[in-house]
Amino acid sequence: MNQCPSLYKQHQGTGFCNKALKMLFGGRKVSTYLNFDAPEYLFDNAFASNIQQISISGVQLKHSLRLIGNHLQLTQSGGEYLLKPIPIGRFQHLDFAPENEHLTMQIASQVFGIETASNALIYFKNSEPAYLVKRFDIRDDGAKWLQEDFSQIKQVSRQQNGENYKYEGSYEAIARLIQQYCAAWPIELENFFKLLIFNYLFSNGDAHLKNFSLIQTPFDDFRLTPAYDLLCTAVHTPLESVMALDLFDNDYFTDSYNVLGYYSYADFYEFGIKIGILPQRTEKIIHTLSSHSDLVQQMIDNSFLPSSIKHLYWQQYQSRLDALTYRITNN
Repeated sequence: MNQCPSLYKQHQGTGFCNKALKMLFGGRKVSTYLNFDAPEYLFDNAFASNIQQISISGVQLKHSLRLIGNHLQLTQSGGEYLLKPIPIGRFQHLDFAPENEHLTMQIASQVFGIETASNALIYFKNSEPAYLVKRFDIRDDGAKWLQEDFSQIKQVSRQQNGENYKYEGSYEAIARLIQQYCAAWPIELENFFKLLIFNYLFSNGDAHLKNFSLIQTPFDDFRLTPAYDLLCTAVHTPLESVMALDLFDNDYFTDSYNVLGYYSYADFYEFGIKIGILPQRTEKIIHTLSSHSDLVQQMIDNSFLPSSIKHLYWQQYQSRLDALTYRITNN
């Protein structure tokens, strides 16, 4: 039996399991190994024309791929997938960033039922790992669905607002924009609330304005995109902020936060009520995200991270879980 490097499922044969092949590649028998080299040869091959700067403090690279036959190939147009190799930088444990992101996305999807972009761990010819994600903005005819992240919706940019533009704002402000632009906003607000708590629980300190987006639907309205760029950034940047944005507008903090000095149950409960989620639903969502630690541990154990990073990941999760479930009225 072998373990699928997408869904972690044990299966007969090698490579991706059949469910992963269908989800990622429409059932085509795509190898877990790419037929080109890792980016040690960045400026000696086609990688140079595919670089874009993205998260983990701007040091991670992504490359555009398309599926030709049963092979993934680099492309400058018509990309169907994004590939993220090991980031280049001075942060901690970067060799394991691809599997960190893959694991975190799988936990979101498999344990908590959060809709995520289809993803997998994949390998270069030299066996170096990379993170592969399927684009969700491509129509069946190859055209793109209209998609805008919340820096675009909020109309902030590097040119007008400076280098830190994507970190300016609050999650409450994003919730208000969801109410403004989504026809089914009560559903989308709950989805956003789940994702917000998940990011806190799994120490994703880089969940900034560009990591949340709205996408056009076949009915010409808008909804939240599937989740993307989920990873435990504390593994790599342990001194970063707990959250990329303020929770509330106008530098507001709850009484609980002012006493404890960290976000706990009271903060997220008040946030849920404030953005328009019913009290019972708010409680249920927090309870659901606070549950299933046994399944989280199982997913971590099944991951391709080394034991030391599994331990670090689990410790970080446990610390945030303790914070999320703490109620000041207990004392």
